[in-house]
Amino acid sequence: MITAHLPSGYVLGRTIATHPAIFFAALVGAVLPDVDLIWFYWIDDRAFHHHHYWVHIPGFWVITGVIVWPILRAVNRLGSTVFAAFLAGVALHIGLDAIAGGIAWGWPFNDKLYYAVSVPALGGHWIWNFILHPVFALELAIWVSAGWLFWNK
Repeated sequence: MITAHLPSGYVLGRTIATHPAIFFAALVGAVLPDVDLIWFYWIDDRAFHHHHYWVHIPGFWVITGVIVWPILRAVNRLGSTVFAAFLAGVALHIGLDAIAGGIAWGWPFNDKLYYAVSVPALGGHWIWNFILHPVFALELAIWVSAGWLFWNK
């Protein structure tokens, strides 16, 4: 996914939120993994695929959830629900990236990126390869769903 992470987080947040903090956590979780693009472009000079960074590794988030969620649950019930919404947003992001972006599902045993769909390089700018690929229809459907939810509050 190129542009659908925020609208997918909006759809998730609108679907599960019973409190504004839960909605906000779903939004943040849905876009947070792409914060690695700052490192990827500005520091690492695109040395390797940004989906190899820890914020795109499902195993990292599983470990984080197993450690943090029970502590929050014992201390603050709303805090644990907010954290669960955040993790749901992260899971949504990673799930969407797994369609055509590749995710290291085998970490820590291997760092291979697994794809559900391969978007072939047909020439020209790489963005056109995605926009002209049928998987982009899912991205548009997410935008339409988010727009419909926004206009029909």
